[in-house]
Amino acid sequence: MTKSVLEERKASISDRRETGGGISCERESVSGAVSQRACVYCGARVVLNPITDAYHIVHGPIGCASYTWDIRGSLTSGADTFRNSFSTDLREADVVFGGAKKLAAAIDELVESAKPAPKLIFVFATCIVGVIGDDVDAVCRAAEAKHGIRVIPVKAPGFSGTKSLGYRMACDAIMALVLPHANQSKRFGVNILGDFNLAGEMWIIKGYLEQIGIPVVSTITGDSSYKKLILAPSASLNLVQCAGSSAYLAERMEAEFGMPSVRVSFYGIEDTTNSLLRVADALGKPEISERARKFAAERTAQIMPVIAKYKPHLEGKRAAIFVGGGFKAISLIRQFNELGMEAVVVGTQTGKKDEYEVINSLVNSGTVVLDDANPAELEKFMTEKKADILVGGVKERPLAYKLGMAFCDHNHERKHPLAGFEGIENFVREIHNSINSPVWKYVKGDAA
Repeated sequence: MTKSVLEERKASISDRRETGGGISCERESVSGAVSQRACVYCGARVVLNPITDAYHIVHGPIGCASYTWDIRGSLTSGADTFRNSFSTDLREADVVFGGAKKLAAAIDELVESAKPAPKLIFVFATCIVGVIGDDVDAVCRAAEAKHGIRVIPVKAPGFSGTKSLGYRMACDAIMALVLPHANQSKRFGVNILGDFNLAGEMWIIKGYLEQIGIPVVSTITGDSSYKKLILAPSASLNLVQCAGSSAYLAERMEAEFGMPSVRVSFYGIEDTTNSLLRVADALGKPEISERARKFAAERTAQIMPVIAKYKPHLEGKRAAIFVGGGFKAISLIRQFNELGMEAVVVGTQTGKKDEYEVINSLVNSGTVVLDDANPAELEKFMTEKKADILVGGVKERPLAYKLGMAFCDHNHERKHPLAGFEGIENFVREIHNSINSPVWKYVKGDAA
């Protein structure tokens, strides 16, 4: 099965017919494998950037500042400060003599000139800062004392680990922000962790919860703000939507605030329904649990005709999945099962062992499962398994099209929601339109 794959990569690929200790994951990428993963800085920025009124200073060369949220689908109901990016633009002289003074000056300039006035600044230390050793912590402490606002360092040089480490750095930064507000009175309500409000998905899920009687206290970090975030310690339960980016934050909040958490996923009928029921039951109010069951049943009944319309055109088709986290991959497998489709290739960038165990329990024998795949591996296995469509991110789109394969964007760049019952309809229609587009007859030379 793994012939022509790098020897060091074979332990990270399985097809369920193999036996042994399971897939190798949660480790650094193999050198020379052209990993699709992003760096530590990217992982931190993904989590923190949707905080709508925060200012983000990238302490490093100007190229790192090109990674902004403006190219992504996160929406805001308030400030749009997060769409801007600021940089210290370190040059050769700064590498030689240090960039700490330049960072301090940048913070001063931002505080004096920015409109609206900053309440919260994150300072991202990138690769070059990790090499030259600027004391970013000291600069941020001095800036907080000088300006009376929160200035939080995020030490995330890209080479220091994987994207998952960047998630942890971001979670630590959020904890640094909310810890001074830990002694609030508890209220009935939940925090939603790990949703970035792509195409308004946070608003959809928040609406569901409020309809069944569950207030949302804070959202971390989609459509969040400084004022909303500091309320987070007062909630009674955390909902962990993206486990890869936020499970660590939930663990810290449970350890330090005594706040329990439940994992949720709002992709597909099965996971959306189960998540609503799980949250309602965790809060221990029978009337809310009953409303959740009734709401899920009503919305499922409304969406079933849509699935019935498209399913005959999709049954028997074969799907490849390559996404960031294992929990999303699990939801996608279940969604394809609902459509009568088979997931024949499943890969993630940051999946964990327990998530891969669930994936293996859902797929058929012979399905190829990959951790931290590269383009050559994706091409090899998608071709061998005769996949009809690839669900992935913007980096995978060209690969699918070059292979004459349909594609569905399930990453941060999309502009339409795929979560909740509304998202199910969008997802099914997109899968149908992409797979059954007439263009593939011409690409593959099948047209008359």
